[in-house]
Amino acid sequence: MNIVVLLKQVPDTTEMKIDKEKGTLIRTGVPTITNPDDLAGLEAALKIKDQQGASITCVTMGPPQAESMLRELYAMGADECVLISDGKFGGADTWATSNTIGAALSSMDYDLIIAGRQAIDGDTAQVGPQTAEKLGLPQITYVDEILEISKEKIRVKKALENRYEIIESDMPCLITTLSTIAKPRYMHVKKIMEAFDKDIRIIRYDDLNLDPMTIGLKGSPTKVKKTFTKEVHKNSDILTLEPKESARTIFDMLLTHNFIGKKEVSYE
Repeated sequence: MNIVVLLKQVPDTTEMKIDKEKGTLIRTGVPTITNPDDLAGLEAALKIKDQQGASITCVTMGPPQAESMLRELYAMGADECVLISDGKFGGADTWATSNTIGAALSSMDYDLIIAGRQAIDGDTAQVGPQTAEKLGLPQITYVDEILEISKEKIRVKKALENRYEIIESDMPCLITTLSTIAKPRYMHVKKIMEAFDKDIRIIRYDDLNLDPMTIGLKGSPTKVKKTFTKEVHKNSDILTLEPKESARTIFDMLLTHNFIGKKEVSYE
């Protein structure tokens, strides 16, 4: 079984900075980590490998420094690592990102694609599902547990707000995983040493048949108009109210500041 795991190197959320002119994250010089949901997805793949055998390919899209993350994934047990990296891919929103990742994956052999539910730097939960659509694959999101898996079928437990669903899909398939699906294992000492000698496959713009207007910042329909830091006032009012009175107060404040149109509302 061939499993592709999509991962992202993300800025430490306590150190994030914004380019106010471009409306994009400043990644240079900012501490980075591997996205937590993605690490859980990798661990789910490694458990499949441990139990029934599988070849795991880790794929990330990002700048050249993402290579350090990929070597850590080798040390955890990945069999191959791929870095999609080119200046033309920079500044991409989820739509442009999924165009690029989908094009890269279209030439790979896979039975299952695993992506984390969402990245902590964007919190959109869109890249995994959008990539499935670009590849024409069935998808199951918010997977909390893989119950059964073979090269023909996968059966999982999907988490909803107040219940679970048991869903079965034909393979190949793409799933997105919650961080609760598995606790990532530590890197193996021997594999850490071996990771430095392993090859990382680089995919660049010239390797993919992509329209330049569908990738990167120019190909992103999502535009950030303005970013700013919310001012905190020391003299803010603190109200302790019953639920119905709270709803009435919030609505009246929104109405006063023209955030909503005037209408009749029941607070019951």
